Amino acid sequence: MKKAIVLLAFAAALVPSLIAQETRREVVNPAPNPGDDAKPNSDKVPDVYAITGRFERVVVLRFKNDTDLLAGLEKMVREQKIRNAVILSAFGSVTSYHVHQVSNRTFPSKNTYVKNPTGAADVLGMSGFVMGGQIHPHITLATPGKAFGGHLEPGTKVFTFAVVTLGVLNDDLDFSRLDDKTFR
Repeated sequence: MKKAIVLLAFAAALVPSLIAQETRREVVNPAPNPGDDAKPNSDKVPDVYAITGRFERVVVLRFKNDTDLLAGLEKMVREQKIRNAVILSAFGSVTSYHVHQVSNRTFPSKNTYVKNPTGAADVLGMSGFVMGGQIHPHITLATPGKAFGGHLEPGTKVFTFAVVTLGVLNDDLDFSRLDDKTFR
């Protein structure tokens, strides 16, 4: 009888993890013009270039429990009329996460999407940009067993709270090529 109770308790503990497990899927991410994936680097594109701007203001965003982190960022960028910004920092915790990472080394690039609807984690940081009103955020998360991260996707829900700090830059900066993988 004691063994049966132990087995039932073990099975009951496994059920939540069987219902909502971390999932992974890989997606090919071709360039808008597929021929661009095959083109070599151009001598006309510099190895590195600089864009100089100034902070106009710093905006600190606080997210409450159960808020979707990406949707909240998008909402506040619109409401605060932020065209260009650098994501300076973030901290807090989440009850679920959804991120993607680049998962290959040749063009076209491939992204692996990792989603865990019950994956509690601490937010260690966030970086990225707002470019022409579009957000390109990368998040670093930690669980007791690992630290990981990637491009923030919908479905990352706040647990205790989250705080994200944006350094707002002047509107006239040209970030149009900053995250263009074909500009090489």
